[in-house]
Amino acid sequence: MSLLVVGSVALDTVETPHGKGVDILGGSATYIASCARYFIEPVRLVGIVGSDFPQKYLDFLRESNIDLEGLQIRDGEKTFRWGGKYDEHLSGRDTLFTELNAFEKFDPVIPEAYRQSDYVCLGNIDPGLQLRVLDQMTKPKMVIGDTMNFWIKGRRDELLKTIRRLHVFILSDSEAQMLSGTKNLVKAGTQILEMGPPVVVIKKGEHGALLITKDAMFTATAYPLESVYDPTGAGDAFAGGFLGWVAKTDDHSFENLKRAVIYGNVMASFCIEKFSVDAIKNIQSSDIENRVKTIYQLSQFEVV
Repeated sequence: MSLLVVGSVALDTVETPHGKGVDILGGSATYIASCARYFIEPVRLVGIVGSDFPQKYLDFLRESNIDLEGLQIRDGEKTFRWGGKYDEHLSGRDTLFTELNAFEKFDPVIPEAYRQSDYVCLGNIDPGLQLRVLDQMTKPKMVIGDTMNFWIKGRRDELLKTIRRLHVFILSDSEAQMLSGTKNLVKAGTQILEMGPPVVVIKKGEHGALLITKDAMFTATAYPLESVYDPTGAGDAFAGGFLGWVAKTDDHSFENLKRAVIYGNVMASFCIEKFSVDAIKNIQSSDIENRVKTIYQLSQFEVV
């Protein structure tokens, strides 16, 4: 199986109650690929950076068996930069700056070798660009897409066109509420199913995730942590774990999608324990499986 990830590769400046990271590796494609590669290799990445992108980050991606043939490096331009500051409870975040730089001109050209990828993950980018990616692909088995409030509000028509071409649509609880116009997440998920995708996954942060199809529903708890260090990238880590598991097993059954949600939650739990991708650099397979078993043990019970 082959897996393609398209999204942003960025340099983030993040401040939390635990500290501050400056020009640390970030971006949706970075987090998705860094998590998915624990399940399937190589992961193919399409994105764009400037010539100022640190060599150490390129080395990390390559050493992680992430194929960078599709990563554009724009000579003389700067890499996309984002800065954010979290409140003391890590439940709120202020964006301090957004500098698109080379990312503003991003035209996702999919290398010929990537176009027959079995699985595709469209990170949080302009839905028009997501459509452009899909137009270059040759019948992938599964396409997963992500979005954000900015696109829901400002590019709704293009987003609706993209949603109709997805097999799985992953979005946060607030995004689901905004897109559907309803606060109830079950109702929101059902309404989003009517927009086209056969599977909807609603991320609920520390409260886990909700999986909804036309015929079934599943809710999964998050992995419990005593301390959260940096929530940045958690949603993308979830997508990487979810799609990584599905691609590894090549099984689209509802039962296996339930397992994929658990693996998504587990990868997100690793991500938030440190800044950037530091906590997901050297995970062992046993670490992942131990957390999966913990979630199972927390959720199982006997009906009397």
